[in-house]
Amino acid sequence: MHSGPSEQVTSLLLRWRSGDKAALDALVPLVYRELRRLANYHLRRERSDHTLQSTALVHEAYARLVAQNLPEWQNRAHFFGVAAQIMRQILVDYARQRRAGKRGGEQCKLALEDAESKSRPADVDLVALDDALKDLAKIDPQQSRVVELRFFAGLSIQDTSEVLGISASTVKRDWNTARVWLYRELDRTSPV
Repeated sequence: MHSGPSEQVTSLLLRWRSGDKAALDALVPLVYRELRRLANYHLRRERSDHTLQSTALVHEAYARLVAQNLPEWQNRAHFFGVAAQIMRQILVDYARQRRAGKRGGEQCKLALEDAESKSRPADVDLVALDDALKDLAKIDPQQSRVVELRFFAGLSIQDTSEVLGISASTVKRDWNTARVWLYRELDRTSPV
């Protein structure tokens, strides 16, 4: 994430947190493009016939973000970490509704991969991943949060480190350990 715009976003987030509504108006154009990138990141990784559009995902996520009363934003990375949580909720809710509408027939799949990885990712059922992440959070909340920030927000190792206040090496270790655990858990629970 870039230093100039990042500092500007952080400043506006802090002003918004202090109750400055004008800061929110100035913030919108700066974060909208990044929210669209996040939405495209998620929807590109879903199946090709997905009916949820990136614009709708951005608008829903943005509406939920600004509906928060005096949010405790710390910086730009924290804002996008919260955006990732919200997008995760929206996508999982959508996947659950779609699955219920099809009586359990169709799974919404995403790729559980490292953003920098060049290898072919494995497809993962989004609802199963969400359930596995909830289980992981009971065992190791930090690892679950690392996966959420890396996978759902597409944050870099460094940005994830900044959001969580831990070292980059800890993020790498947690990311690798959590992915192994999640793959094993998803493989164990997948229908044969």
